Amino acid sequence: MELPHHGYRHSPKLRGRAPVPAGSGGPQLFDDTSSGVPPPGGAGGYGGQGFDMGGAGGFNVNSFLSEPVASAAVMYSSSIAAQGKDIVNKEINRFMSVNKLKYFFAVDTKYVMKKLLLLLFPYTHQDWEVRYHRDSPLTPRHDVNAPDLYIPSMAFITYILLAGMALGIQQRFSPEVLGVCASSALVWVVLEVLVLLLCLYLVTVHSDLSTFDLLAYSGYKYVCMILSLLSGLVFGSDGYYVALSWTSCALMFFIVRSLRMKILSSVSTESMGGHNHRNRLRMYITVATAAFQPVIIYWLTHHLIR
Repeated sequence: MELPHHGYRHSPKLRGRAPVPAGSGGPQLFDDTSSGVPPPGGAGGYGGQGFDMGGAGGFNVNSFLSEPVASAAVMYSSSIAAQGKDIVNKEINRFMSVNKLKYFFAVDTKYVMKKLLLLLFPYTHQDWEVRYHRDSPLTPRHDVNAPDLYIPSMAFITYILLAGMALGIQQRFSPEVLGVCASSALVWVVLEVLVLLLCLYLVTVHSDLSTFDLLAYSGYKYVCMILSLLSGLVFGSDGYYVALSWTSCALMFFIVRSLRMKILSSVSTESMGGHNHRNRLRMYITVATAAFQPVIIYWLTHHLIR
């Protein structure tokens, strides 16, 4: 007689499956990643769901640019950039004409040598009138009487370098002192040009003098400052004062003879109408401009000579 079994009976449905040997072709619940090779079909076994940047279903830059909307956007941005450039150039030309500025730098070596000799020895020069061709003044390389900005700009840089050397020789060099020398030399010229423009406006002088012309004539004093500094460094204070006297007299003669063709050109015609007082004012402006040059030269160079 068999006794009844009161425990739980093992149902065949609850039994675990026997391990399936590898390579038997049975069902596999998880991928085998022990070899380090990713399963086919992309990460996680989900084939075709990856994002391919260069594939057929991904984002392609060339295909995007070939679209009509993208091409229209590129063309529109290019047109906006071109319009902005035109506006900037127009605003610059309102205050400073690039073509006019190129005229003052149209020089060559022959002109520079002749102009320097004219600045230092102007007493033997006879013809001071600027020559024209088809109502346009000749460029400086073709006319030694034409004002230029090349010599003043190069002379300004040379003056700054020479001032730094003089301060270094005297054990007084510092970036702050050199900056003060450079800013003072530039500010004095700018103030001189502004005052001269105001004076010409008050006496209603109608001439073809431009701001660049006045800046060129005022900038020629840097040549005299360089020669005075060199003489002071080589020959001492005596050489400085001799060079200062010579260059100042030469520059004053040069300024008077150059500006009288511009400012005093209408003196003879207006004096016939009774405007003698205004003509005298114009002559005073010309002489005062020339007489002011030695003062600025001395003020900007005397502290560099000891």
